[in-house]
Amino acid sequence: MANKIHRLNHIIKEDKRTFIVAIDHGNIFNVLPELMKPEKIIKEIAKGGADAFLATVGLVDKFPDAFMDKGIILRLDGGMSMLGNKDKSLERIFTVEDALRLGADAVICMGFPGSKWEEKYLKNLSRNVAECNKWGVPLLAEMLPMGFEGGEGSRTDDNLAFACRLGAEMGADMIKTYYTGCKEGFRKLIESTYVPVVILGGGKRINEEKLLRDIKEALDIGASGVAIGRNIWKHPNPQRLTAAIAKIVHGDYSVNIALKELNKIY
Repeated sequence: MANKIHRLNHIIKEDKRTFIVAIDHGNIFNVLPELMKPEKIIKEIAKGGADAFLATVGLVDKFPDAFMDKGIILRLDGGMSMLGNKDKSLERIFTVEDALRLGADAVICMGFPGSKWEEKYLKNLSRNVAECNKWGVPLLAEMLPMGFEGGEGSRTDDNLAFACRLGAEMGADMIKTYYTGCKEGFRKLIESTYVPVVILGGGKRINEEKLLRDIKEALDIGASGVAIGRNIWKHPNPQRLTAAIAKIVHGDYSVNIALKELNKIY
């Protein structure tokens, strides 16, 4: 059985960085029309240079070849939808063994300290960590203070640093969290979290230049990579944007050069 390090090496590359694309949104949200044909867009993003995907059971099971041997991080929690009652928490609906049967390299789950359902989220996180340690599977914890209901007001430097450190203390192998644009606050977060931290893309569409500058800035401060979804697969040319981001993550390109590559006419 492969160990954690072997599996992590399929996600985090030799330069200690990773570029993850999130396509797990269909677990809860309506993702049409952009992901109407998921096999096609997954292939485009894989060709563009993504290292790994955050994915759902359905996508990994039905389109295994589309991922082109990229790393797979399987979403374990769900159990609610955009049509359902919003006054409930995400549940643990799949197990680490399910992920292994599908050939995933790692798993992801939520950790929402300070949220209305803090106890449930943190217990689910600890249970997943225990199973991951048993099977030698890395766990990526999405550590968001106050959860989705907290809003931007909950994303203070101290709250974010605490949430990420808590995820590490609970046994997560990687942390996914917000980058607010505060360099000093994010530096404190990186220095106090002793496992790799990747920044998420967020639910809002932002322009290409800001997206690339945020990525470059976070990497320069010490982030280990990015985990971006909608800002990539809602883009008119996901493959080309993926390639531009990959150049920043692994090639240490400047934002201006990456933008030129993105906008080059072929």
